[in-house]
Amino acid sequence: MNLDDLTSEYADIEKRLSDPAVHADQVEARRLGKRYAELRPIVETARDLRTTQDDLGTARELATEDPVFAEEAADLDKRIGALEDTLRKLLVPRDPNDDKDVILEIKAGEGGEESALFAGDLLRMYLRHAERIGWKTEIIDAQHSDLGGYKDVTVAVKSRSSSDGVWARLKYEGGVHRVQRVPATESQGRIHTSAAGVFVMPEAEDIDVQIDSNDLRIDVFRSSGPGGQSVNTTDSAVRITHLPTGIVVSCQNEKSQLQNKEQAMRILRARMLAAAEEEAGAAAAAERRSQVRTVDRSERVRTYNFPENRISDHRVGYKAYNLDHVLDGDLQNVIQALVDADMEHKLAEAT
Repeated sequence: MNLDDLTSEYADIEKRLSDPAVHADQVEARRLGKRYAELRPIVETARDLRTTQDDLGTARELATEDPVFAEEAADLDKRIGALEDTLRKLLVPRDPNDDKDVILEIKAGEGGEESALFAGDLLRMYLRHAERIGWKTEIIDAQHSDLGGYKDVTVAVKSRSSSDGVWARLKYEGGVHRVQRVPATESQGRIHTSAAGVFVMPEAEDIDVQIDSNDLRIDVFRSSGPGGQSVNTTDSAVRITHLPTGIVVSCQNEKSQLQNKEQAMRILRARMLAAAEEEAGAAAAAERRSQVRTVDRSERVRTYNFPENRISDHRVGYKAYNLDHVLDGDLQNVIQALVDADMEHKLAEAT
């Protein structure tokens, strides 16, 4: 679709949204509102570009009589270049899930207790990063290890505004994260390597995924844990199996069976949405090409080297020696390097 078509679509949606009858259908009104918000920066940048081009033509005409306008023309020419660059990026097809919240799973892999402790470090990193950005977080389910780490933990990350999508940033976190450090359990001071897997899914809404209750098998069981008060004495944990796809989700973090069922359904919807999009075509699969589901140290996307205080992202060659800050939630530069590389790739494909 070219720029004129997008401008026409924007004007049409603007007209429809001014009609009170449209808002009687909340689903349609929401769809139109979302599309309107997507098109607005494109249309506004295009208008600004046309206005600046007109101003440049006028400044060049006047520059023949007054040299002051020659300087203005030079400034306008630079601004046009910047606006054209911005417009090119805005016209790159965007990920339709970019404005969605996410469900993020961290799983311990090779490395035993050390891997579980590292999974806990990654969880803290994401929680602190969300706090810095202003996102809300909620731990949906967690299986603790004996030393206080996590065998498996699932957290929901939500933005506080519809224009600040979490998926647009955190989708690059999927994959195997490798750590190199001296474990707390190591008496000889030797550096060990272990790994934890991160899987990021856009959180699905009811309108995104339709689930027939007849396709579900729901089992209840007693929660397990490291011991003490964290182990429930009633059958409140829930395991849901989606029979047509074989997807299995369990949740035991909440105290009541109903709450665990609700949380398990959230995870199930997100997994089904991710699976459906992967099956839909190569484009969706490409968006997740960095995400691996087996926690194998050889298939790493990022390494956290404690002795050197170094973080390395192997997909884009990013390297920095501020690992302590990154683990404290300062992920902005790491993620931005991935966002920029993705944009460069898409621009190259568009030309």
